[in-house]
Amino acid sequence: MADIKKNITIVIADDDPEDLELLETAIHAIDPDAELHLFNNGIPALQFLLDPKQAIIPDLIVFDYNMPQKNGADLLLSLGKHPGYLDVPKIILSTSNAPLHKEECLRNGATDYLIKPFHLQECYELAEKLLRLCRN
Repeated sequence: MADIKKNITIVIADDDPEDLELLETAIHAIDPDAELHLFNNGIPALQFLLDPKQAIIPDLIVFDYNMPQKNGADLLLSLGKHPGYLDVPKIILSTSNAPLHKEECLRNGATDYLIKPFHLQECYELAEKLLRLCRN
């Protein structure tokens, strides 16, 4: 029986609509079949991930660090209480390169803490890196 290729599934939460759109565009330029679940706030993203009727475990979770209500580090803590997500790579994106933020996120379960790209080419490089994480 031939292997069936599974589409990559990524959950992304970022309160900046431009950043969300850029990342979506870059990911789909590289992998048009990637299934993206986009949220403009971390709370609905967390509700989606923890919904018992939600049968999808994504290949990757990406949270912006600075979001209203719950920042990326808080979302990681909430998600860390659910064993189904232990092996899912979790990336924090931020405009801040503050060591304390990075340490907090890594301690709370982030696989990596990355600085948001400022140029379009960097956005495509970020998308490549995120897709590589999904494939590993």
